Amino acid sequence: MSAYLKILGLMALAALLNALAPVILDHLSHAGGAEAAIANTLWCLSLFLVFGWASSKAAEGTVFPSFTLQLLVGIVLHDALAPLSLELTLSVVVCTALAAIILKSGGDEIDSQDFLKIAYPTVMLAVLGYGLTFIVMFPLLMLLGLDGRTAALLAAILGSTDPAALIPTLKQLAFKAEYQRVSDLAVAESALNDAVGAIFTTAVVTMVLSGAQLDSLRGLAGGLFNADNALQLGQQFFFGTLAGVMGWFGVAFFERYKAQRFALEQAEHSYDFAVVLVVPLLTFVLAQALHGNGFLAAFVVGLLGSFNHGSPEFKPLLHHMEAKIESVAKPTIFMMVGPFVSLSDLSDTLGLGLAIAVLFILVARPLAVVLSLAPTRVSLKEKLFLCAVRETGVIPVVLAVITVAQLPEMTQLMSLTAWVVIWTLTLLPAVTPWWARRLQMVD
Repeated sequence: MSAYLKILGLMALAALLNALAPVILDHLSHAGGAEAAIANTLWCLSLFLVFGWASSKAAEGTVFPSFTLQLLVGIVLHDALAPLSLELTLSVVVCTALAAIILKSGGDEIDSQDFLKIAYPTVMLAVLGYGLTFIVMFPLLMLLGLDGRTAALLAAILGSTDPAALIPTLKQLAFKAEYQRVSDLAVAESALNDAVGAIFTTAVVTMVLSGAQLDSLRGLAGGLFNADNALQLGQQFFFGTLAGVMGWFGVAFFERYKAQRFALEQAEHSYDFAVVLVVPLLTFVLAQALHGNGFLAAFVVGLLGSFNHGSPEFKPLLHHMEAKIESVAKPTIFMMVGPFVSLSDLSDTLGLGLAIAVLFILVARPLAVVLSLAPTRVSLKEKLFLCAVRETGVIPVVLAVITVAQLPEMTQLMSLTAWVVIWTLTLLPAVTPWWARRLQMVD
């Protein structure tokens, strides 16, 4: 009970600070010019760090994951984070950079040799499964009353699962040897289909901006897979992968250097972390320059780099990376919903958000898993387990922020994205361990 009182206390503190925020921000604006911009930015950054940490502490011993609390606290702090809603470019850049780092971390979680064993089902689930989710959800969202543009964008944004939320859940489970690959498959799928989701979302945004007719599944498919869009999708996949491979050469050089220095000194230098941090960022930039997908490139470079936890020269670096992602990157992205969604927006879309989340979990996900994995040798138990893996998190939030920056009139996108994230992150991490035990897949 005391743990839940901490959550109430945290929300009350956030609400109080949000009520005082207009006065504080008005005072900061009197500085004028660059000083006001710096003060507003540091104010928002401080809120992310303090309340991100406080949400993680308050979530301990409760059924709520820290990610859910961070998102809700960000929304409670809507007025306090208002400067970011006026600086859309800054919000997009911050979210994109942090998402690239998180996706590389998702690639780091899987040893490249293990990935080769599950490459075929991973690609089927991440690519074909994403496509099936998109196709299934688009007409269902229109049946719920959404217009074609909003339905298409929401189906694209929310079509992928998320490694940021999934990895902590799977780390708590000790799978039996014969089912160990299902954990790697879930993580690999979540990282790869985030890149696929980014590519498809970009294509749908381009169609919306061009005024394409998206009032039917046939019209959507015709526009999405016409010659120009198909070429663009192919370029995004090909050059994103190419950029990831090119980034891997730099990683391989650094890996050799680290192994040699470690053998000589048996010591870890803190400044080496800068190289690990810059890899996904430069790889993302390289992919963008080649007109490829940067998120895919970040995942590929992490996967090929084989930064596995058994490597003594890299274990401290991985630990540092994970600590910074958990304490800075994830809270910042989840709380970034706050500047764009108020509590009134959230309450207005409560029923619709719940209905969309239920459709994603109970309809789209099982269909995507069963159909996309039908040609593979994945067992029935593994398919049933994967049906319950539908966490929506970091990358969908980033994609929603990027989309709203380009289409500010799409007012429902952020609040509905927030609801699907809230429901999936609250329900599924609690259900997944129970479901794994029911399937007798864990020791």
